[in-house]
Order: sequence, then structure tokens, then C-alpha cells
Amino acid sequence: MFAKVQDNITQGNTYLLNLTAPTILHDRLELEYIYNIANSGFKLLYKDQFVCFSPEKFVEIKDDKIYTYPMKGTIDANRQQAEKELLNDKKELAEHTMIVDLLRNDISKVATDTTVERFRYIDKIETKHKTILQTSSQISGNLGQSWRENFGNIMDSLLPAGSITGTPKLSTTKLINHIENRDRAYYTGVFGLFDGDNFESYVLIRYIKKSKDGCLVYESGGGITTESCISSEYKELNDKIYIP
Repeated sequence: MFAKVQDNITQGNTYLLNLTAPTILHDRLELEYIYNIANSGFKLLYKDQFVCFSPEKFVEIKDDKIYTYPMKGTIDANRQQAEKELLNDKKELAEHTMIVDLLRNDISKVATDTTVERFRYIDKIETKHKTILQTSSQISGNLGQSWRENFGNIMDSLLPAGSITGTPKLSTTKLINHIENRDRAYYTGVFGLFDGDNFESYVLIRYIKKSKDGCLVYESGGGITTESCISSEYKELNDKIYIP
């Protein structure tokens, strides 16, 4: 799959593609048990089908403004000078910049005065075995007071999320379907809460589903660019397999 992505980058069909893969878990845990022990502010248990403890907001709407928080770039915090290594990594910078540009363009389709308020700040995630650092940015725009009347169209214009597809979004999404050759189903979709006044939503990543035979499958992945190294991408895929 990695080789196919690189071939398409060389041909100019994509510049950044979020490539994902399933990993079978050998623990026979119940999804509800995982949901209860996961120390995450953004988590969801859907029937007996999947559980998610997402670290990534999709969009947030409050006080007639829309915000999005693209997240790209992950590293084990135990590495020596991990934060400096992550922020100085040229591949991670290029990947993050492309996603910020894509999301800024998406927000500008539905809002005015689109602004990157914060660029590449560090978040820390605690897991049972280690701490993970990740880089995020904050983008905002003004929706105006009548946005509730157009809520469905706003969401339709923004989906699928740029951080789990790539750029350019339309052609890259088609490539993902071809290269991964499987149905992601709910994985990399979004979930959220709309109370009539404000809206919060999160990307369905850090996601465990129950397969038809009862096995648990953890979905993870990362963005591939022309500077990506297959060993580093494989390590990132594994680093993202955890319960916080």
C-alpha cells in the first residue's frame, strides 16, 4: 500500500494521503469495558459495534464562529528531545502545513474571515505504557447568526475530514478507496453533539471495532508524503494503538 501511495505521489495524483490499516487485538475485552476504562474526554460506544476515544476535534461551533483543529504529527514523548524533534521534522511540518491549508480552504467555503489562530501547538496524551506528543493547529471563521438554518449543508461541505483523507481531497479519497481496498465504515467519520445552540464534533480515530467473528480490530494510520519513510510510518501506525 505504501508503494502504491508513493507511485501516485510521483504521478502527481496526490500530495498527501492518509493511509490506514487494521490490527487484530488478541485481548478478548468487551467494548463497554474499554469505553469505561478509557480516560478520554471525547469517547463513544456505539451499540456493540465499536468504541472510540478520539484525541482530535473535527469542528466546533460556538458564538456563531466555527473552529477546526487539524492534528498531524505524532511522536513518543520518551524520545530524547521529543518535542524539538517533532517540531523540527521537515516531513511532519510539510504534512501539517498541507492539512492546515486544506482545512482553512474548507472552512472558507462556509465562513468568512477565516484565520489560522494557532499553528502547530503541542498536545500530550497519556497512555498506560507511554506518553505521546502530537501537533495540532486551530482555524476559525465567522458563520453569522443564521447558520443553524444551514447546518446540514455546512457539515456536508466539510466532510470527509481533511486530516483523514489528504490533498487534493476528492482525488485522494478515491485513491484511498482503491489502495486500501476495504470499507472503513464508521472509522474516520465524525461524531458529535448539537444542542440547538452550539456544536462539538470529533474525528472517529483511536477506534476499535468488533469483527463478525467477535475479534477486536484496532484501526490506525498516518499521512504519507513524498518524504515519508516506510519504517517510520509503520512505527507511527503502531504507536497509535493504545487505550488512554
